[in-house]
Amino acid sequence: MTAFGAILGLSVSAGVPWPGIPNLVMGVVFGFSLVIILISGASLVTADIVLGITGIFHKRISWLQFLLFIVVSYIGNAIGSMMVSLLVYFGGSGHSTASWLLRARQIAASKTGLTDLQAFAMGIFCTWILQTAVVLFFLMRSETGKITIAYYGPLAFVAGMTEHCIANIGFIALPILQQTFFSEITGKVLTAAGPTAQLSWEFSQYGWAHNQIFTLMGNFVGGAVLVGLMIHFISNPHRVMLLYKSFI
Repeated sequence: MTAFGAILGLSVSAGVPWPGIPNLVMGVVFGFSLVIILISGASLVTADIVLGITGIFHKRISWLQFLLFIVVSYIGNAIGSMMVSLLVYFGGSGHSTASWLLRARQIAASKTGLTDLQAFAMGIFCTWILQTAVVLFFLMRSETGKITIAYYGPLAFVAGMTEHCIANIGFIALPILQQTFFSEITGKVLTAAGPTAQLSWEFSQYGWAHNQIFTLMGNFVGGAVLVGLMIHFISNPHRVMLLYKSFI
């Protein structure tokens, strides 16, 4: 659902010329993804980080179980996102137009072109926004409230141009797969940097693996510390104070 939201966002924003509007349009159509994930009970690794760290604080799971939970969740999400990208690559003739290819490469190049610190920082910011929406989802009493707050989370992180490890598979993998015919259709020559940069699967800048590592690290810190730990400390101050006193 996350990769599909990314590809849908690229589809509706391709060719839109006004500054800021393409990102807003992407966010508007991307918003449904978290709604489907949470309503259906599916697993998203960044949400699992918050839920898992809460389980540790409540002594329901161990640190080893938590780490295994996150690894399995990430692998499943990554496989699903790559499958969506491959299906669109093999079957999406409408995703081979010049306007689509230019927009997709612009987004992929901007994400993979980030420095280590930039990807890490925007990964933190992304999960802070998105997983706050997940926490509020569970606090809402009505279905309308749940859907509204779940919709807002991905809208905000996509329109805000932040970094989400799984969404980035959708944003980056397909442009890499389409690289073979990019110049032929768009008339643009691939460059070493910038919006037409040549992309790769590698750990170097403009590489998919490079973006994944630092984005995932940022997502973990944003979800575990700024959301999970923060919610834990304000949810039961008396219990937290007793734990703190026993620790010191």
